[in-house]
Amino acid sequence: MTAPEPSVQAMAEGRRADTGRRRQRVQAALAAAAKEGTETSVTAIARRAGVDRTFLYRHRDLLGQVHAQAAEPPTIPGGRGPMVSRASLQADLLAADARSAHLAVQVRSLEARLGEVLGEQVWREVGIGGPDDTEQLKGKITTLEQQVVDLELKLQDQGDELKAARTTNRELMAQLNRDPTRRH
Repeated sequence: MTAPEPSVQAMAEGRRADTGRRRQRVQAALAAAAKEGTETSVTAIARRAGVDRTFLYRHRDLLGQVHAQAAEPPTIPGGRGPMVSRASLQADLLAADARSAHLAVQVRSLEARLGEVLGEQVWREVGIGGPDDTEQLKGKITTLEQQVVDLELKLQDQGDELKAARTTNRELMAQLNRDPTRRH
């Protein structure tokens, strides 16, 4: 194997130096994004470092660093702790929605109870009795309706007995009318 020509060797060294400078800019862009809490994505880091996105895709270690930093919650500028992420906001929104649904059910329950209490108060103020009186009256109505049904059945039985007695009476009268010897 022969040594490469000096011009080819110079170009290769220049390319390696350029790649090293680009890598340093990407590392600096990642550090600045983490410190400032700005967006961490392939496009944002490539733009900030002044490199093409394909540079990051050709250097898998840098691409892995970008993805790892993007997965971490961003920090508040100045390194004072994690900033609110989109996922945490969505989780908070879902929790607030669940609390809202629970409170809506509780409000409907309280409104129904308030309606009952106000209804009882109106019954008493008007003087027609309260709901307790209504329940007693409904019970009495049911008892009276049952008595009516029982009396109707009893009346029907007596009507049947009367009908049978009339039929028997007619038959006896018919027999008496046919047999003249039985008359006194």
